[in-house]
Amino acid sequence: MIVMMHTAVGWHVELEFQEDDQHTDAAALLRLPDGTEVRAHGHANRHRIDTNQPRVGEEIAGARALNELAMELLSKAHGEIDDASGRISHPINV
Repeated sequence: MIVMMHTAVGWHVELEFQEDDQHTDAAALLRLPDGTEVRAHGHANRHRIDTNQPRVGEEIAGARALNELAMELLSKAHGEIDDASGRISHPINV
């Protein structure tokens, strides 16, 4: 049996960072094909005795923003399931 899959859409996530010597903030934005935008934020703090490594702060803040983005997307999807089915769906915790 041959199963053919077709790519119907693609998603692009934008991440922007603001940082100083001690803090990094990340803002994530996902634009869905229906025009919906899902946004999330992440934050990282550098401990005062750690060396200044901006990339590490970006990775931590970015990962936290993407994690929040994933949870927002799950919540959105389950809300749509609930609206369409008239019942309460149960998201699986990530």
